[in-house]
Amino acid sequence: MALHYEGERGAERMVRTEFADGEVQYYEGERGAERVVREEFPSGIVQYYEGEKGAERMVRVESANGNVHYYEGEQGAERVVRVVLADGAVGHYEGEQGA
Repeated sequence: MALHYEGERGAERMVRTEFADGEVQYYEGERGAERVVREEFPSGIVQYYEGEKGAERMVRVESANGNVHYYEGEQGAERVVRVVLADGAVGHYEGEQGA
């Protein structure tokens, strides 16, 4: 695993983590409050997150094939609310996760 930091000495903040399997996580925020905002996987999938450190929730997943899934809900209870397929078709979903 490789950790990447930016900033002045004493105020460095983590901006990226690279894992041996090719996964890369990107962070934003001040030192000590860095939060995950994006994860990229070797398969081409990219996941986007919002929320404060420790409460990041997935809001969007882009697949390598061009499909995009949109999510709502708190961390651990995210649910798909809309899917936009690469061909332009759009699906809308209602209900709780797993229902």
